[in-house]
Amino acid sequence: MHYYLALFGSSGKLLRVLDRSPYILSSNLERVVKPNAAFLRECRIGACDIAKLCVAQPRMLTSNVERVRAMAARAEGLGVPRGSRMFWRMLNALAFLREKDITAKVEYLKDTFRWSDAEVGIALCKAPMVLALSKDLLQRKSEFLISEVGLEPAYIAYRPTLPTYSLEGRLRPRYYTLKFLKENGLLDHDRDYYCAVVLPEEVFMEKFICPYKEAAPQLAEDYAAACKGEVPARFRFT
Repeated sequence: MHYYLALFGSSGKLLRVLDRSPYILSSNLERVVKPNAAFLRECRIGACDIAKLCVAQPRMLTSNVERVRAMAARAEGLGVPRGSRMFWRMLNALAFLREKDITAKVEYLKDTFRWSDAEVGIALCKAPMVLALSKDLLQRKSEFLISEVGLEPAYIAYRPTLPTYSLEGRLRPRYYTLKFLKENGLLDHDRDYYCAVVLPEEVFMEKFICPYKEAAPQLAEDYAAACKGEVPARFRFT
């Protein structure tokens, strides 16, 4: 318990791990757990990120160290080097996937987002978590971003966090809001869609909803409805 408290950094994180994986207490510290933790440090993953990774994937500590080494090799093979700030995220995304499944997901990403080999490599280096998204989610988000919003595949590849946001809760409602403002001549200059998507909710409201209370008094209500999966009539343009 003392070792795990030091590793995870707090009793709260340790309790989360124990709730998900109580068997971690039966793993051999000296032969299994400590060698895995040491290997993650060899990969130049910081203590805080090791804690985050192992909270998300407790088996990183309890699996055979050769299996963990193999996952690290796969991460490097996808273009994310050890020591990079995304390396632990790639390990999290790849955790315990079979090599053929990883290859299949990479091919699916290329087909779905129309990415070249170079573009899928850029996307995975910037946002490894896209590998963890289901094929259904990837398909629906690709259709929306490319077919409806009209984004170029290369644009998405260089901003690969876009597919990681909620389609119903963020991507669609913010797109509808920007489109409504542009169609009604309420934006003083063109606003980049990605920049609007990544804003925290309160900042988005401050920049794109609140300034238009008089010109578009129903905008806040319509945006809230869109966030619930509804498309208000005012947001429909043909």
